[in-house]
Amino acid sequence: MRNHDSQYYPYPSRRTPVYANRGMVATSQPLAAQAGLAILRKGGNAIDAAIATAAALTVVEPGSNGIGGDAFALVWYQGKLHGLNSSGPAPRSLSIEALKRAGVNEIPKYGWIPVTVPGTPAAWAELSRRFGKLPLTEVLAPAIEYADRGYPISAGNYWGRAYEIFKTGLVGEPFHEWFHTFTHNGNVPKIGELFRLPDHAKTLTSIAETNAEAFYRGELAERIDRFSRQCGGFLRKEDLEAFRPEWVEPISVNYRGYDIWEIPPNGQGLVTLIALNILKGFDFAERDTVDTYHKQLEAMKLAFADGQKYIADPARSHVPIQALLSDAYAEQRRRLIGRSALEPAPGEPPQGGTVYLCTADADGHMVSFIQSNYMGFGSGLVVPGTGIALHNRGHNFSLDPSHANRLEPGKKPYHTIIPGFITHKDRPVGPFGVMGGFMQPQGHVQVVMNLLDFGLNPQAALDAPRWQWLKGKTVEFEHQTPAHLVQALARRGHDAQWALNSTTFGRGQIIWRLENGVLVGGTEPRTDGQVAAW
Repeated sequence: MRNHDSQYYPYPSRRTPVYANRGMVATSQPLAAQAGLAILRKGGNAIDAAIATAAALTVVEPGSNGIGGDAFALVWYQGKLHGLNSSGPAPRSLSIEALKRAGVNEIPKYGWIPVTVPGTPAAWAELSRRFGKLPLTEVLAPAIEYADRGYPISAGNYWGRAYEIFKTGLVGEPFHEWFHTFTHNGNVPKIGELFRLPDHAKTLTSIAETNAEAFYRGELAERIDRFSRQCGGFLRKEDLEAFRPEWVEPISVNYRGYDIWEIPPNGQGLVTLIALNILKGFDFAERDTVDTYHKQLEAMKLAFADGQKYIADPARSHVPIQALLSDAYAEQRRRLIGRSALEPAPGEPPQGGTVYLCTADADGHMVSFIQSNYMGFGSGLVVPGTGIALHNRGHNFSLDPSHANRLEPGKKPYHTIIPGFITHKDRPVGPFGVMGGFMQPQGHVQVVMNLLDFGLNPQAALDAPRWQWLKGKTVEFEHQTPAHLVQALARRGHDAQWALNSTTFGRGQIIWRLENGVLVGGTEPRTDGQVAAW
């Protein structure tokens, strides 16, 4: 396996890799990382720690995720990689025809229309049932305590941004509960201020005591149903009752001798793999060169063009995964990359608001886990008396009846959140991920290349400045990117722009297992993340 120089830091960083051999939790918020570590110390495994961390993140970082969102996981357990898709479908009464009759020609970001069935509580319960060692009541206890007793607001929160959007754009009775739940008398809580979420604590307790049955078939389901009916929403208790998480076979490509794994569609991990499959046909001697950046950008644009055309719920639309990941198709797309920036277009393959965390334990189990409410707090709707902020994942559906990702009752939308995992010769190397909407496949590609092409250690791989393709030939660069590279890329036809800040470039975590079993963790310098270990 590739060796990394733990003393080499070519990019400004306040962090160094964390080494441990008994257990590790890496995520974007220190209190959540400590919740997962506490469960490891109590005898829980990496799966228990992942659930505990995820539940704590809904409390201490609610502007990025929540109980009312979706989740995906890749779990290395007893010599095999398992994939869990816990994203929910559109309500049965929601259709293109229903929206057209209501005069809706575009799916809005907020309100009831974009709300799909939440999958996060079911993901916790299913992971615990299949792989956990401790009862869910014990695993969720740290999160319940944070919510009930309160915790100090940290610097890496997104309350202020959501508040500014919501106070002017969300009017009417359905949105009052968000302000009641997530503000102090109508004011945004300040950094360092103690904040309690008592309704959230009660909901987590109910989920823990019933293994999430209360959320899908009990009192919480009835509350969601009642709120939806009162406000003209489409989601019903019957939609919740019918939901089950889905175990799926992960998909992969081999890159530089390593297998890079993602969850199959409806997630966009396929975009990562298409891009890497194109890029593996090039040789990259150095990271910070015009040619390296140019080829990365061109491959990413081609991969996104394919993803946005073909990715959909595979139960409702044919997604040609094997064809898109074939070497022949990669070569076909690779030939399109010349010296100048291109306008991305999908090819014709041959026929045939998010948080990320990763955990590892001393027994070799490892988890790559991601959950999201999408767009910060999601739909802006909070179920009264529960603290459940409902996501707006349905905003990604298309209202074009001919599109693979068209809205249909009971169909899952194109999903942005993706966990990643690396193996080498059938041995686990470790979980990785970079959250952040459509930045996620781009972050995955950049992190994988930083690790495998350029030999950066896990922390340096996250420290490195990132680029982000937006549309057409437009790409943004973080300000740490060497200016001469950005200028040279502009001369090649890229609409190269400097980003005003780094908030849209994702937040990543990595755990890398050395051949001797020692764990090496890196965490995102763009947020107040932590690698907690022992």
